[in-house]
Amino acid sequence: MFKKVLVMLTTMVVMLSLTTFDIGAYTGSNWMGTIDGSKSLTQLSIPGTHDSGARYEPVSGTAKCQDLTIAEQLAAGVRYLDIRCRHIDDTFAIHHGLVFQHIYFDDVLDDCIGFLNSNPSECIIMCIKEEHTPSNNTRSFEQTFDSYVAQNPDKWCLTATIPTLGQARGKIVLLRRFNAVTVPKGIDATSWADNTVFTIDNGFAKLKIQDKYVVPDNNAKWTLIQNLYTEAKSQNFDRLYINFSSGYKMLYGILPSITTVSNFMNPKLVTYFTSNTSGRYGITAMDFADTGKCSLIINTNFN
Repeated sequence: MFKKVLVMLTTMVVMLSLTTFDIGAYTGSNWMGTIDGSKSLTQLSIPGTHDSGARYEPVSGTAKCQDLTIAEQLAAGVRYLDIRCRHIDDTFAIHHGLVFQHIYFDDVLDDCIGFLNSNPSECIIMCIKEEHTPSNNTRSFEQTFDSYVAQNPDKWCLTATIPTLGQARGKIVLLRRFNAVTVPKGIDATSWADNTVFTIDNGFAKLKIQDKYVVPDNNAKWTLIQNLYTEAKSQNFDRLYINFSSGYKMLYGILPSITTVSNFMNPKLVTYFTSNTSGRYGITAMDFADTGKCSLIINTNFN
C-alpha cells in the first residue's frame, strides 16, 4: 500500500513539474504552442503593433511607429500586424500615410512565412488596409492581394469567422480593411470607424475596437484603453477586442507627434500588465513594441 501511494505521489510531482516546465518554456517565438488549440483567438491576450512596417520618417516623431523589423516583432511575441499598403505598379509598397517605408509586401510576407515555417504552432493576425494614393495599376487592390495569396495559398486563413488557434496555426489570418468583390475573404472589418471606439458585427464575426488616434489628452486616451481591457476581461468572449495604445498629438497645430503619445502610453502598459497578470485582454496594438511589453501581455494567458 505504502509503495502504491509513493508511486502515485511521485507521478503527481513529475506531472506538476512537467506542467510548470511546459508553461515556463515558451519564448516570444513559440508562446502560442503552449495554448490549447480549441481556444478561439477571441479568448487570448495578444501583443500587436500599430503601423507595423513604419520605421522611417522625414521629420522626427511624425511617421515612425516601430523600432523593430517585422521579423524582430514576431520573435518578440507580436502576433497582430497592422500592414498599410500603397497600391502602385500592381504591387503593394508599405507606407505610413504618404511616407514610403522602404519595404514591400513581398518583404513582409517573406518574414511572416519564414517565421511560421520555423514556428508552426503560431499564427499571425494581419490587418491589411489600403494606404495613400494608388498609382499606375492595371487591376484592383483586391486582385493584387489575390496574386500574393496565390503564391502561398496554404499559408492563409481567409475564413469570414474568427478561427480557433488550432485552425489558424501556421497561417496568416486576414483581417480585411479593404473592399472585396469575392467573399468570404478574411474577417470583414471594412466598416472600421474613424478615430473612435466602435463595434463591428457583420454576421460572421464580432469585434470591438478602440482606435482613438488623435490624442489631445493622453489621460483620456489611457482611460479608453483601460475601459476596453476591463470589458475584454469579463465580457463577450466571442468578440475580438483590439485596443490601440497608439496615436498622435498635434504640435503647434501643424505637426503630428507620435512619441508624445507613445512615451506616455508605453510605461502605462508596463505598469498595467505588471499589476494585471492574468486574464484575457484581447489584442494590444502598440507603437514601439519590445520584448518586455510583449512578454507581460503574453504572460496573462498562462498565470
